[in-house]
Amino acid sequence: MGVACLTHATLFSSDTDAMKISVYLLAILLLIFCLMISVAVGAVFISIPAIGGILLSQLSFTSIVPDWPASFATILLEVRLPHTLLIALTGAALAGSGAAYQGLFRNPLADPYLIGVASGAGLGAVLGLSLRWPETLLGFYLIPFFAFIGALVTVALVYNLARVARTVPLTTLILAGVAVGAFTSSATSFLTLQSNELFYRALSFLLGGSPVSGWDPVLAALPYMLVGFVLLTFSGHILNVLQFGEEQAQQLGLPVERAKIFVIVVASLTTAGAVAFSGVIGFVGLIVPHTIRILVGADYRHLIPLSILGGGSALLLADLLARILLAPQSLPVGIVTALIGAPFFLWILRRAKRQVFW
Repeated sequence: MGVACLTHATLFSSDTDAMKISVYLLAILLLIFCLMISVAVGAVFISIPAIGGILLSQLSFTSIVPDWPASFATILLEVRLPHTLLIALTGAALAGSGAAYQGLFRNPLADPYLIGVASGAGLGAVLGLSLRWPETLLGFYLIPFFAFIGALVTVALVYNLARVARTVPLTTLILAGVAVGAFTSSATSFLTLQSNELFYRALSFLLGGSPVSGWDPVLAALPYMLVGFVLLTFSGHILNVLQFGEEQAQQLGLPVERAKIFVIVVASLTTAGAVAFSGVIGFVGLIVPHTIRILVGADYRHLIPLSILGGGSALLLADLLARILLAPQSLPVGIVTALIGAPFFLWILRRAKRQVFW
């Protein structure tokens, strides 16, 4: 009873169009604000008017006389802007796929990090790096592909190990995810020890930091993520039906097995695009969907797109903390998300325990 009451006591309980529009508008404005702050703050502060002027000056039909140092344009266009876009896309991908995994397994703790999918994608990405593909855009495109294969194999393995009859209990899911994640992390460590050149790049993956800078990783990961965002959003109705249970969903006309495979492939594709160049970043896929669910309810038609928007904002804020906590040094963003996410994870466990006893 307590769980049911909590599920329905949400901002969308009245299901009014005005409420939906206001929530989406707020999420979009928050993301825009985080994007602007991310490109402005750093070792050299660039004001918002200067950012606008630099961006407008790149358009062929504008003629703006620069009143900012020439180095500002280089810092913004070659360093901060691609880094900011990659972080925002990564957060959106992890949060969106986390919401999809939670709906698929009907479990609020099933995020890409905890069930080992992110580690599997990281192993695939490091394996792709170890093959020494040419560092061209074509070579960059192959890294997310390897990450995608690693994520697919991992989620299939975890799902089959955790499955008991026709259900996937929380305990076995987490244990299977921890076991498979430990194995893939060990395999990743083994690969890093084979090459001194690969070591530092792979270490960045494990700590949740991007080992590659510039526009190439953004352009390489963008197609995977955009396809994933669109397909995840369209999977909202499927996930809503799956919440009734597999047997009931089958009776409602949903081809359950094909629907599950579709969601797994799409969520794994999105996770792979995120992990391939940003590393193994934990808890974003747990914190953001869980927070959105508390605010707007468990309708996946809204939960997934709002998680995508919120995930971009959340990881941008975490990345900002990572850059300013030990300035001028920068921490891997995965360390910050772990410091915030671990207590949040314990809070969810305690809350779930209270609901069981209630």
